[in-house]
Amino acid sequence: MLKSKTFVKKTRSGGVMKIVREHYLRDDIWCGSEACVGCKQESTVLQKEPCIESSLCSYPHYLVPDTNVVLHQIDVLEDPVIQNVIILQTVLQEVRHRSAPVYKRLKDIMHEKEKHFYTFTNEHHRETFIEREPGESANDRNDRAIRVAAKWYSRHLKTSESNTDGLKVVLLTNDQGNKQKAEESGLLVHKCEEYVKSLIANPELVDRLALSNDDKNEITSSKVLFPEHLPLSRIQAGIKSGSFLQGTFRASRDNYLEATVFVQGEGEDSTEVLIQGLQNLNRAVHQDVVAVQLLPRNQWVAPSSVVLQDEGTAKDDDAEEEEENVVKPTGKIVGIIKRNWRPFCGMLNVSHIKESTRHLFTPADRRIPRIRIETRQASTLAGQRIMVAIDGWPKDSRYPNGHFVRSLGSAGEKDTEEEVLLLEHDVPHQAFSQAVLSFLPKIPWAIKPEDMVRREDLRHLTVCSVDPPGCTDIDDALHCRDLENGNLEVGVHIADVSHFIRPGNALDREAANRGTTVYLCGKRIDMVPELLSSNLCSLRSNVERLAFSCIWEMNREAEILNTRFTKSVINSKASLTYAEAQMKIDDTTKNDDITKSLRGLNKLAKILKRRRIEKGALTLSSLEVRFHIDSETHDPIDLQTKELMETNSMVEEFMLLANISVAKKIYDEFPECAVLRKHPAPPPSNYDILLKAAKSKDVEIHTDSAKALADSLDVARVDGFPYFNTLLRILATRCMMQAVYFCSGMDSDFHHYGLASPIYTHFTSPIRRYADIIVHRLLAVAIGADSTYPDLMEKHKQSTLCNNLNYRHKMAQYAQRASVAFHTQLFFKNRGILNEEGFVLFVRKNAIIVLIPKFGLEGTVFFGTKDKTAPNLVFDEGIPGVSVPAPDTEPQAKKPKLS
Repeated sequence: MLKSKTFVKKTRSGGVMKIVREHYLRDDIWCGSEACVGCKQESTVLQKEPCIESSLCSYPHYLVPDTNVVLHQIDVLEDPVIQNVIILQTVLQEVRHRSAPVYKRLKDIMHEKEKHFYTFTNEHHRETFIEREPGESANDRNDRAIRVAAKWYSRHLKTSESNTDGLKVVLLTNDQGNKQKAEESGLLVHKCEEYVKSLIANPELVDRLALSNDDKNEITSSKVLFPEHLPLSRIQAGIKSGSFLQGTFRASRDNYLEATVFVQGEGEDSTEVLIQGLQNLNRAVHQDVVAVQLLPRNQWVAPSSVVLQDEGTAKDDDAEEEEENVVKPTGKIVGIIKRNWRPFCGMLNVSHIKESTRHLFTPADRRIPRIRIETRQASTLAGQRIMVAIDGWPKDSRYPNGHFVRSLGSAGEKDTEEEVLLLEHDVPHQAFSQAVLSFLPKIPWAIKPEDMVRREDLRHLTVCSVDPPGCTDIDDALHCRDLENGNLEVGVHIADVSHFIRPGNALDREAANRGTTVYLCGKRIDMVPELLSSNLCSLRSNVERLAFSCIWEMNREAEILNTRFTKSVINSKASLTYAEAQMKIDDTTKNDDITKSLRGLNKLAKILKRRRIEKGALTLSSLEVRFHIDSETHDPIDLQTKELMETNSMVEEFMLLANISVAKKIYDEFPECAVLRKHPAPPPSNYDILLKAAKSKDVEIHTDSAKALADSLDVARVDGFPYFNTLLRILATRCMMQAVYFCSGMDSDFHHYGLASPIYTHFTSPIRRYADIIVHRLLAVAIGADSTYPDLMEKHKQSTLCNNLNYRHKMAQYAQRASVAFHTQLFFKNRGILNEEGFVLFVRKNAIIVLIPKFGLEGTVFFGTKDKTAPNLVFDEGIPGVSVPAPDTEPQAKKPKLS
C-alpha cells in the first residue's frame, strides 16, 4: 500500500521547492511475540509468559512506553527488572530527534537479548499508520499514533490462539491528557511512577525514577532563592540585539561561588565573563550553554583569591577580591540555552533526620553542585560510590533535584574508583562488541602477496624500537645507516594500522569514537582491539610487520636532502627500553649494527634538538611519576618521578621530524582537508602566574615570543634554590593553551607555538590515536598507495571529527592524572608519616597550593580558623588521603607529613 507525503521546503537561494515522499505501508510486519501464531515470524523477541510482579497488573503483560517516559525514565528502563517492552517506531524517531544520548542508551538496551525490547515499525504497518488531522499538532498526532498501536497490539494478542493466559498490553504515560484518552478508548494505562511503585519484588527501583513536575513542587519551598530564567524567545532576541552573550558555563574548582562563561568569538576575539555569587550563577551547572548579561562596568570585579567549598550555607556571598588583581568583565546568568547534564558519580551524605528519605549527594567533581535525591536505601548506599542524575533545579531550591541511578561499589576499592574516574571523564571502556570484532583479521595471519602491492620490502634494514618498559603497543621503530655517498639514511617506520581498519566499518567507527588509548596506572583502555594493538600492528622484534615509512637522506649536520614516504614491510631486530638503548649507546665495547644505528640516530637527534631550540621551541616541565605495581595485589609498592634519558629525546626528535614532514606533504596535496595539529600562542594574561613567581625572586621573564620565553627560562637561576628553574618551567607549562586538531580548510592559523613549527600533525602513533589513522589515509592517497573515500575529502566532516578527537584527548589526560592521584593515595595508605621537601606554588587568602616534587603531588593546604596563631593545614580532597599537621600539634596517624 503506497501513500505519499507532500510538503514545501525553502531553498538556500530563497525559492520554494515542492517535495513528495513516498510512504509504503505493509501488512506483513511481525508483532515480535512468542505468544502469537498469526504472524509468520522467523524469530521473536517478546516472551510468551512475561513475569514481573506488579500489584497493579497481576496478569502477564508487555509495556508500551510513550516518548516522554523513555526520555525521562531511561534509568528505569535500563534496570534488568524491566523486560518485554515494545518500543514503537514513533517513539524511537521522537527520541532520536530530541536527545542523542538517550537514543544511544535506548539502542543499547534494545541490543541486549535478555531485556526483550522489541521495535515495532508502526509507522509502516497498514493498520497502525495514521495521518495527521487538520489542526492537529505533531505532538498530539504522535500521542494518537502510540494509542492506536497499543490498541492494535491488544486486539492482535487477544485473537492469538495461543494467548490463553490473558496476555495484555500496558501503556505507560505521564501525560494526563494522553492517559485520559487512552482510558476512554479501553486501553490499560498507568503513569510510569505508579507502575514502578507497584513492582512488589523491586521496591528499590523507585529510587531510579526521575522526579515528575508534581514531585518537584512537593520538594521546593515557597522562598524564591534565584531569579526566573528568561524564556528562549527573549534570550534569542537579546543575543541578536547584543544585550546578552551566549557561552559555555565553566564552574570553578576552587570556589563554588565563582564561575566564568566562555564566549566564543571570531579568531582571537573570544572572551571570558566572570560570574560571582549564587544569584548571579542562577542555577547554571558546569558545561551548560547559557545566556549572560554583562553588569555595569562599576560592578565588575576581580577573580576571588579565596578557596571556598560549599558547606551548605545559602547566603549569597561574593568572595572578596584583592586590590592588585585585574578587574574582569563581570555578568549574571539570565537563562539556560542548553543543559549538558549527565549522570554524576559521587557519595551520599545521609540525612541526620531520622527516617528521612531525602538526602544530599556530593559529586566527585567539585564543579558540580550537590544534588538532593529521595532514596529508601540510604543506609545501604552510605560508603558507596553511586551515580545520580539531575532532574531539575527550581528557583526556590538551594540545590538541584535528582534521582539515584545505580551503585558502583564500595568507596576506596580500586575497581570502584577506576570505574568512577572512567565514567567521570567520559572514557568509553566497554568491551568491544562482536560487530567490531568481526572486522578483525583471521588468525593465523600472515603477509599475503596482495599485501605487497604498492609496498616496499625493508625487512633487510636494521630497524629497532625504543619504548618505555612493559610497552606492548609498539607504534614506531627507527633505523639509521651510512650511504655510499657519505650521507645517512634515516627511517621512521610506523605501524600500518590503516591497512587493518578500513573506512566506515564498525571497527573504524568505534576507533573514531574512542579517539585515543587511555593509559591508567597498571591498566590500558585500548582504542583498537588487543589483537591489533598488542599483536598484528605492534612492531615487535623478529616478526614481519606492515609499516608506513618516512625515510630521509641527511648529511652529517642533520640537514634533510631528500624525503620519501612508502608503505613497507619491516622486521624489527630489537625491541628496546629507553634504558637498554642508552646502555648500548654508552657501552664502548659494543659495535654491532643496532648499536651503530642508535649512535647515529642519537648524534643527529642532538643536532635537531639544538636547532629547534634555537628557533624558539620550548623546553617545559611537568611532574610525572611512575609506580611499581605488585604483581599479585596490583597495588603500588614504590613511586618515583620519571627520569628522562638521551634516548627519550632521540626518539622524540625523529617523531617530531616525521610528523612535520608528513604535515607538509598532506597539506601540499590536500590544502582543504588535511588533518593538522596546532598550538595557539597564549594570551598575555596567561603568563601572570609565571611573571609573578619570577618577580618574587627578582628574575625577569620575557613572553613576547616563544623564543624570548625559552631564552629567559634558560637563564632563570636563583643561588641556593636549584629547583627554582624547574618550578618556573612547570608554571610555564600551565600558562600554555591546549594543542588541538583541526582541518586545514577550516582554519588559517597553523602555527605550533610550543614546537616553533609553522605546520604540524600526528602521524607516529596510529595504534593509540585515531587522528594518526586519518593522516595515514591522507598520506596513502597522496602517494598513490591507497584509494580515497568521500568523508576523507569533506572538510566539514573532518572538522567535526577533530572536535571529538580534541575532546577525547583532553578527557584522557584528565583520566590519567586522576589515576595517578588515586594510586598515590593507595601508595600512602599504610606508609605512616613521611618527611619530604615541598614548595609553595600559589598563595590564596585562606590556603596555599603546595607541590611535593618527589611524589608529583600537588594539593590545596587550608588554614584552619580554630587557632589563628597555629592554623591547621589540611590537604584538600583533590589529593585524597593526604593531610598536613599544624606546627606544634600531634600529626594524624598514617598520613604523610610535610616539612
